Parts: sequence; structure tokens; C-alpha cells
Amino acid sequence: MEPRDASRLMLVDRQRGTFEDRKFRELPQILRPGDLVVFNNTKVFPARLLGQRLGTTAQEIGKNNPAVNQFLRGEVELFLTRQLEDGTWEGLVHPGRKLRTGEILIFGAGALEAEILGRGERGIRRVRLKAREGGVEETIDRIGHVPLPPYVRRPDEAADRETYQTVYATVRGAVAAPTAGFHFTRGVLEELRVRGVETCEVTLHVGLGTFQPVRVEQVEDHRMEPERFEASPETAAAINRALEENRCVIAVGTTSTRTLEHLALPGPVQAGTGQSEPGSMGPGRIEPGRGETNLFIVPGHEFHAVRGLLTNFHLPQSTLLMLVSAFAGRELILKAYRHAVEQRYRFYSYGDCMLIV
Repeated sequence: MEPRDASRLMLVDRQRGTFEDRKFRELPQILRPGDLVVFNNTKVFPARLLGQRLGTTAQEIGKNNPAVNQFLRGEVELFLTRQLEDGTWEGLVHPGRKLRTGEILIFGAGALEAEILGRGERGIRRVRLKAREGGVEETIDRIGHVPLPPYVRRPDEAADRETYQTVYATVRGAVAAPTAGFHFTRGVLEELRVRGVETCEVTLHVGLGTFQPVRVEQVEDHRMEPERFEASPETAAAINRALEENRCVIAVGTTSTRTLEHLALPGPVQAGTGQSEPGSMGPGRIEPGRGETNLFIVPGHEFHAVRGLLTNFHLPQSTLLMLVSAFAGRELILKAYRHAVEQRYRFYSYGDCMLIV
């Protein structure tokens, strides 16, 4: 695998409507001293669990039936999506139709057990996890599999635990990586610091909703799944200083963008309450807070905090592409993507990127 910072970078100027082909490792020279780069420090955990069902809720089947072993103790997959406040988890199961409430699933030769407690919308199940020895999270980390994007058509490998992760990931909780950050290396981060570019971090634990395609006729009818976020007082202060001094706040990825814009939306003060409603000290300022956001950014959104965006190239009909179009304008993004195709930029998670300013 080539070095992270060897990827290509398309520099998109919104005002001029121009494109410039650069290398990502040139980013410290492209940015200006005083610019503020905001990272999402979420860390992907191995959320795919492969195991067997115990068949406790299965309909009876004759013991002489050749399908009995497969039916009662067949292979199953549990894809954990998020942990709830009561300690239970939500997740997707496969095969979904055969796994009823009350069923017991076992993983890692019995190291971890999951009881299906109920069913929610879109096939989501609520489960209770129990580890045979040690903690649940430690057991998941030991026996789980990295949840690679579906277009990566291979099983996960040991190396994916490092490569499908940003170098600054510290806060465990995502089931998908904020891939715009893949391009950064320790060397690039140090060069940014030396050149006077400021950095800070937010946390948004990326869930399945970020990548769920829009399938409704009216875009406004699409609903994002809530994702947990947190922004510290230090991060809020750094961003507010930059905005007050008219310095450029550059979000690394759509997840950082959604977090900042959620916090900057005008609304009642909710800092530290854990409520999902956006809290703000007024347009163009943010306050520290934690909670959940399902903010869906589409063309017409007024950006209050983000002035620049570093992002990868996204799938059609995705909420990610709609956010990018909202930031730069639909026509400019269509032209940028045509330029990317002509110049053979690589798309998706392990591809190239664009910096929109």
C-alpha cells in the first residue's frame, strides 16, 4: 500500500470556479498560517461479529433432516451499529428473518454471547451482549472483524485494523472510518504545525446512516440515523477565535462538517446536556457539547462555521455528495467530478481527495 500522503488532491476554488491538480503532501504549503483544521478523532472498532445461532427460538425440525445442523446452529453475522445508554446495543443481523426475539447468538467459540431483545426500524435489532471472561468491549476487539465498506470486495485482514483508521483516531465508537482523514501522516501533521496552521478535534462516531443512499423521491423526506458527537470547550474556543478573526475553518470530512454545523445552528443552549437539539451562541459561533445529531445537509443549507472542506470523492445519490454540493454548489461539483474522471482521480474510501475553499 502506498504512503497515505501520496494521494492526489484537487484544489477547488469556489469563487473562481477553478480546479488545480496537486499532491496531498503539498497541503501544508497550500494552507495559510492561521487556518484552523478540524479533525474527527473517532476510532473504528471491529463491529462485525461472525458466529452461530443456538436455535432457541427456531421452529422444530426433524433430527433426521439433513438441514438440522445448518438450521439450528447455522452461521450468523451481527453488525453492531451503536451502544445505547442502558448498555444494550443496536445492530444488523444476518440472516435477519430467521433470528427472532429471544434467540441467542454465540461468537468466538462462546467468548461472547448476544441475546436478541427486540426489533426496530429497517431491520435493526436490539441485543444484550455478555462476555464469558473480561469486558464486552475487550472481547469485541479481540474477536471482531473490521467493517470494511461493501465495495472493498475481500475479507478483512489484520492490517486493516491500522490502515482502515486515521493516524489521529483516539475515541473508540465508529463503525465506519471518516475517510477524508486517511491521507494525513504524522509528518504532514507536524509540517502543518511548523507552518502555523492550527488544528483541533471533534468526535462524531460514524454510523451506517452516513453512507445510507437516498432512496426517496423528495430529498427532504430522507432521515439520517442519529450519530453521537462531542466537542470540547477547547475545540469550541479555538473555532470561535478563528471565526471572530475571519480565519478559515477547514473541516476534514463530511462528519466533521456535520458536527460543526450542528453545533453552530441557531437554537436553545444545550451545552453539556446530552440533548440532540443543536445549541448555539448565535450564527457563526459554536459552544461545547455532546449528544446526537441527525443533521442532513442539502443544497440550500447556510453554513455557519465551516469555510473550507477536505473530502474524498463520493458515490452518486449519497448524503455525502449532497453535503459537498451544498457547500460548493451543484454545478461546480459536477464539473469537478467530470475533471476528476478525465484526470483519473481515484474515488471512494482509499482514493484521492479534494480541498474546497
